[in-house]
Amino acid sequence: MMSRMPQPSRLGKYNIVGFASIVDVERAKTFYRDTLGLTLLSEEPPFALVFDANGIMIRLGMAKEHKPAQGTVLGWQVPDIVAAVNELVEAGVRFERYNFNWMKQDELGIWTAPTGAKVAWFKDPDGNILSLSEHPEIKK
Repeated sequence: MMSRMPQPSRLGKYNIVGFASIVDVERAKTFYRDTLGLTLLSEEPPFALVFDANGIMIRLGMAKEHKPAQGTVLGWQVPDIVAAVNELVEAGVRFERYNFNWMKQDELGIWTAPTGAKVAWFKDPDGNILSLSEHPEIKK
């Protein structure tokens, strides 16, 4: 009789670490800490700024050059997207407006997906696309 081999460890039980690249370290530090309200855990030049985002580590890799990705690199799930957008607007964040026929945004820049999820996008000082999203089926 064969004994069962233990199953390999799966990643679902571990925290994820978010990564994004930055060039302007001081502007990024101010934006992520002061504007977005994340806790700066450490500065590790020439490698990264490390932030805590509600128990999730975000490492902003220090790069000499950076071409931002075409899509969202970091996003936050929020319980009330209108309140979260307004709070960031008051802190000086400008939300993106996209001119896609299939994606109509409201006056705050919020798009409502066919599923009822709501999403709004903004950029960090290095042009990384960040987002806020509210998911009606996943209330926290």
